[in-house]
Amino acid sequence: MDSRGAILVRAAEIASVDGLEGVTIGRLAVELGMSKSGVFSHFGAKEELQIATVHAAAEIFAREVVVAGGALMDVCGRWLDYSKRRVFPGGCFFVVTRSEFAARPGRVRDALMLFNLRWISLLERLCGDAQMAFEVDALLAAADRFAVLYDDASAYERVRSALRVRITMPTGMEMSVATPNDSSIASHASSTI
Repeated sequence: MDSRGAILVRAAEIASVDGLEGVTIGRLAVELGMSKSGVFSHFGAKEELQIATVHAAAEIFAREVVVAGGALMDVCGRWLDYSKRRVFPGGCFFVVTRSEFAARPGRVRDALMLFNLRWISLLERLCGDAQMAFEVDALLAAADRFAVLYDDASAYERVRSALRVRITMPTGMEMSVATPNDSSIASHASSTI
């Protein structure tokens, strides 16, 4: 792997834990034993580094999840395995970074949006239904965040089971989920702080 490739892989690993704002030329130089000018020469500016990191993470994601093809459950299974194996130490790079940049217009957000649009488009083609694609993406992201936050790999099997149920459910027959009222959530939150 060339030095630019090594820089981008490390940048994606850092971003999966600390977000893209945690990726700095100085930090990469220290962690990779390079000079700041050596890292800077590959990108020129932090925003360029962040965008290149998004593209590098997309290539890794595609190789891990998409390239092998298959049916919806095959792709979802590879997505869950990609997160579970911690290809990126903080879980799915895109679950972390799309939250970080969702409300921040600019070129980095545009790069993340383009990736996400392509991902959702793939899910829609595999599902044949935009609503189901949205739900599948939400379930996958939930598995990643729950497993990372609670260090609980059982989230992957629970989501795998939920996906099997949802994928076989006829469109228009979606389940409704009962949620606790706001006061019970607030009560629980204040008792845990």
